[in-house]
Amino acid sequence: MKKISLTLLSITLLSQNSFAIETETIGDVFLVLIPSLTYGTTLYLDDKEGENQFYKSFATNAGVTYGLKYAVNRTRPNGKPYSFPSGHTSATFQSASFIHKRYGLKYAIPAYLGATFVGYSRVDAKAHHKSDVVAGAILGTLSSFYFTHKYKGFEVQPISMGEGYGIGVKKSW
Repeated sequence: MKKISLTLLSITLLSQNSFAIETETIGDVFLVLIPSLTYGTTLYLDDKEGENQFYKSFATNAGVTYGLKYAVNRTRPNGKPYSFPSGHTSATFQSASFIHKRYGLKYAIPAYLGATFVGYSRVDAKAHHKSDVVAGAILGTLSSFYFTHKYKGFEVQPISMGEGYGIGVKKSW
């Protein structure tokens, strides 16, 4: 009986407007949290190479994202300008993809889940169209995958030389 009462009390409290946390607010928190924790990881590990790779991918992602926002100037569902692509989504996917490429997928899964929630929160808040969010996720992912290399391990990459193609293997110490 106590479990049911506590559950009902929790549901009642959460349903009150004064206690509800909006999806958009949680998305905004993740916008700061995911990149901050990602960058903090490079500092914690004293990973200078990773720090530089994070700077490059973050700056490239921000430049391309905001360049496209002003060049395209798509109207948001809420009527405001500069919808395409989603900056929130591109920033969080850039960070999640950085973790994935630098430290491995198993460490990136929570960041990817958070970044996906950020994208959902932007559509839910009527701040973006779904295509804005997808474009932001693609931009963020590509910027990290281009600049980021595996941390102290093997990296396998496709290579092309003139008319030939192959696979390159790189080891970092």
